[in-house]
Amino acid sequence: MKIEQLHSLFLSCSAANTDTRTTQKNDMFFALKGEHFNGNTFAEKAIQLGAKYAVVDDRRYVLSSQYILVPNVLTTLQELAAYHRTYLGIPILALTGSNGKTTTKELIHTVLSKKVNVVATKGNLNNHIGVPLTLLTMNKTTEMGIVEMGANHLGEIDFLTQIVKPDYGYITNFGKAHLEGFGSVEGIIQGKSELYDYLIANHKCVFVNGNDSIQLQKTKHAKRFVFGAMDTNPDVVVVLTSCTPNVCVTYANLQINSNLIGNYNFSNIAAAIAIGHYFGIDANVIKDAIEAYVPKNNRSQILKTGTNKIILDAYNANPTSMEAAIKNMSQLPDKNKVLILGDMFELGNSSEAEHQAIIDLAIRLNFNSIIVIGKNFFITKTPECITKYKTFDEFKMQYTPITNSSILIKGSRGMALERTLEFL
Repeated sequence: MKIEQLHSLFLSCSAANTDTRTTQKNDMFFALKGEHFNGNTFAEKAIQLGAKYAVVDDRRYVLSSQYILVPNVLTTLQELAAYHRTYLGIPILALTGSNGKTTTKELIHTVLSKKVNVVATKGNLNNHIGVPLTLLTMNKTTEMGIVEMGANHLGEIDFLTQIVKPDYGYITNFGKAHLEGFGSVEGIIQGKSELYDYLIANHKCVFVNGNDSIQLQKTKHAKRFVFGAMDTNPDVVVVLTSCTPNVCVTYANLQINSNLIGNYNFSNIAAAIAIGHYFGIDANVIKDAIEAYVPKNNRSQILKTGTNKIILDAYNANPTSMEAAIKNMSQLPDKNKVLILGDMFELGNSSEAEHQAIIDLAIRLNFNSIIVIGKNFFITKTPECITKYKTFDEFKMQYTPITNSSILIKGSRGMALERTLEFL
């Protein structure tokens, strides 16, 4: 079946779906395969649950005209998404970066939604499956799309941009994330900059943080819109005014008081303001949108548990974001400051050195207590004042109660450190 024919059938469906646990009536089910599952085996169940069509790549599972046989389901999903994107013809903003992608996306979505009907990536569905599914959630009522793109190796952003075909792009930063796949910081910069390569080659617009010298250098030949402090000669000026702990900025003679903590969130907020400004949204409307945004999903949340104040930033971690969170915590005026840190993943051969560097930083900043959890932190060289647990279960069994403290919880997603909340 040609992609044009499949797209015509898709338009008669309610949504694209890849999981029978969430299949709804009139969905088009895509029978993806994984390391430990074969989606073809679930195709019949999807039809029974009400799916209008099931796209499969194994002839044995074609039971009626509702089953569509293709050479490869994943490739077909990606090709359908690319075709659908061209069919819609709407402006799309793509963003990537090492840290802050999802928070920045949510902020931009909050601001732009004040003016147009925007569809954005849900959660962090930003890979070779999530990006196509995001595009397929857009329809003729969608006026603009925001697509988050993640990557852990070279070539991935380039591949995703060929599907998304963005009109605008933004890279949050270049940090030490996915070192195992990219090989080095230089590899990270090269990989993320594949978004720049596409936008420049196609004469599209790049939003650039003027406070980032690497981004300025990488985009010097691009059609760009720069934001930042006044001394960088930006198109729009956004200035950090305070961060104790909530981030406050000034823009267009307005003070904007966000619900986000940490100076590392300043550039995320500034990007959303700048992009709103670019699309002609009134400054007061931008202010209201930023101030209304409340972080969730374990990202920079401030919680109160008993006598403790918790800064929960446990959605994910890498050396760059971990360092920023620890430094921010050290600058807060709170008394009795405690760190609970979990392992950072996907660092490859750099893992031991990067975990040791975080330990050394934490020691220098003189916290009242430092607790680390995970096999990577466990093998670091530490003084006796640092409490180490090889696993979360060890922490759970041996934990000593903490009271009257401000506690930063930070670790990679696989550590699921939000589980510590029940003990705090």
